[in-house]
Amino acid sequence: MQLIYQALYRAYRPQTFGEMSGQQAIKQTLQNTLLHQKTTHAYLFSGPRGTGKTSAAKVFAKALNCENGPATEPCNECETCKSITEGSNTDVTEFDAASNSRVEEIRDIIERVHVAPSNARFKVYIIDEVHMLSNSAFNALLKTLEEPPAHVVFILATTEPHKLPLTIISRCQRFDFKPITAGEIMQRMRKVLDDIGVKAEDGAMRAIAQAATGGMRDALSMLDQAVSFSGDELTTEDALLVTGAIGEEIFYQLAQAIQAKDAGSALTLLHQLIAEGKDVGRLAEDMITFFRDILLLGTAPELTDLLELISDGEKFKELAQGFHSDDLYRYIDILSKTQQEMRFSNHGKVYIESALLKMIHSGDQRVASSSAADPETAQKLAVLEQTVRQLQQQLAASPVQQATAESQAPTRRAASTASRSAKVPTGKIVEVLKSATKSDIQTIREQWAGMMQSLQRSHAALLEETEPVAASESAFVLKFKYEIHCLMASENGTLQAGLSEALLRLTGKAYEVIYVAEDSWLKVRQDFIQKNGLTVQKNRESSQQSEVEQSASAFMEEATLEQADPLVTEAEKLFGKDFITIEED
Repeated sequence: MQLIYQALYRAYRPQTFGEMSGQQAIKQTLQNTLLHQKTTHAYLFSGPRGTGKTSAAKVFAKALNCENGPATEPCNECETCKSITEGSNTDVTEFDAASNSRVEEIRDIIERVHVAPSNARFKVYIIDEVHMLSNSAFNALLKTLEEPPAHVVFILATTEPHKLPLTIISRCQRFDFKPITAGEIMQRMRKVLDDIGVKAEDGAMRAIAQAATGGMRDALSMLDQAVSFSGDELTTEDALLVTGAIGEEIFYQLAQAIQAKDAGSALTLLHQLIAEGKDVGRLAEDMITFFRDILLLGTAPELTDLLELISDGEKFKELAQGFHSDDLYRYIDILSKTQQEMRFSNHGKVYIESALLKMIHSGDQRVASSSAADPETAQKLAVLEQTVRQLQQQLAASPVQQATAESQAPTRRAASTASRSAKVPTGKIVEVLKSATKSDIQTIREQWAGMMQSLQRSHAALLEETEPVAASESAFVLKFKYEIHCLMASENGTLQAGLSEALLRLTGKAYEVIYVAEDSWLKVRQDFIQKNGLTVQKNRESSQQSEVEQSASAFMEEATLEQADPLVTEAEKLFGKDFITIEED
């Protein structure tokens, strides 16, 4: 009889908590509840794909029903453990909500919930991808999830917890699974390779761990593919070829070409990678990681353990010393913007080529300004800079005006809008400042990029130069750089509806958006500070403190303004006691 080959991620699925990689806090909490018999009726396991949510659910079900338990680890020897592992135990049901999202399937579960378990201690229902259930299915499950029989445990698993109704989340103990680190992935792969008798280079495992982006299932799938390709010995070149990643030697040559401002060599290397089938989006992402590693080596060379793409830190330290930190920050910024722009274009090759040329020529202005000793060159540079500034001011509003203009009389409409002023909602802003919280503004800012991508292009263009500056549980203040854009957005009902819908989908909260121009926001915020007995005093002892003052100003703008004392403490931590103080008038 011919044996059927089983994929590595299935053959080496964790059967105990000890075999699970990462998630130490989650494992310890679940084991403690088993040890002290304090298990609850519903759990929610959320996190990225391949981080062990379903595996942890099955191990927990075995430990709960083990004939030698409940125990901190299942024995995997008794009939109950074996039947749960094989999926044949009728008391442990694994339910895929992605393919069974209708209310009829949930009602079938509800009808069987009240029947006592036939051969186990508890009936366990593992509902995978629970966010795929329909609204009617969630409503049908709600009452049973709140008050199930004592012999029933629900384990809900999802990669998108924000899509779950809050009424479901509030009835569960929630565990957030984190991406597995590259070191933990490599450690697990070594055990698998030793077991199947395959040798592998460290560079190969590092390439696979990097490509897996925190998912153990993805890592084992790519390892399976790489082993099938290479045979008994897995080399770094084989792993790079299978995963589509790029070797650090190529990055070394590319960095040398950028450092030497050799555009020909850099573009030749880029075209070579593209000809080999490398994805330009993945290339931009890997370049960001590489220059992040170079920045780390240049600023903190002793922290080689934090390197993600570079394995030989000693080889790259000398290269890192040749880069100025400002240039590396600029490279990362250019590549990040390029990565965003490539998502909306079919010309990714052009974008990555342009980004490479920008990186090569980005330092020319600083070199030119430092070497412009003669008055004639300095004058030409001054005229050029003034011309560039004028062009930037003229172009600042044009994309938004073009995107929001209608077919009839666009110039007349823009002039009419510009002649009016946006009404400042002072009362609403003050109410937000009174109940503002750090967590709410962080939530909105973390989801802002995703929200912008989901809007229409014309709406996204109008909100391009905006910033959330304060938020409470029900509303947040959106600051506009230009008053004309604030007025246009406040009068655009379609934009407001799309923005509210996108925020509700991403954050789970129906925030009210308060629009305000930058100048008006600064005035309202200053009046609020003064009326609440807060006075900001800045020490301007030397002109060299301008950069720190800007940082302090940004900090004050982002502060929750809840109390004076916590604000003083945080400001002193960031800028020193002599720089900023807050006193009562």
